[in-house]
Amino acid sequence: MRREESGQTTLMIVGLAVVLLMAIGAVVDVTAAYLQRQALLTIADGAALAGADAGSFNEQDLYGDGIGDAPRLEQQRAVARAAVADFLRSTGAHGEYPGLSFGVRIDPARDSVVVTLRAPLDLPLTVPGSPERAPISATGAATVVLDD
Repeated sequence: MRREESGQTTLMIVGLAVVLLMAIGAVVDVTAAYLQRQALLTIADGAALAGADAGSFNEQDLYGDGIGDAPRLEQQRAVARAAVADFLRSTGAHGEYPGLSFGVRIDPARDSVVVTLRAPLDLPLTVPGSPERAPISATGAATVVLDD
């Protein structure tokens, strides 16, 4: 006795279409996350350059007394933080990435300014039940260059 197998092909095609749509959705979301992270890395690098170029470092600070003592280090961090905030404001980063936050630290061992940006990730396709605005972060660093 042979069973009737009509409709099995339709079921397989529908199942394959669902799997294919899920794969497309995953690829679109991963690509969007990657592109947003790359854009944040670019902004973080520019912000770190702005912080390093803020003029808070000079030859005496770096080669004379060093920037390692706490009061001078905190003052330079504040100047670099203000320069980073100005850079982010002037580039419109807060408008491009609502909820953008940043942190600035000075690395005295490497004479560099390190900027970390954090922004909510907006995915074009969302799966029901998934977090809507997962955070994404990027870090940029710039070495202090001395003017002669």
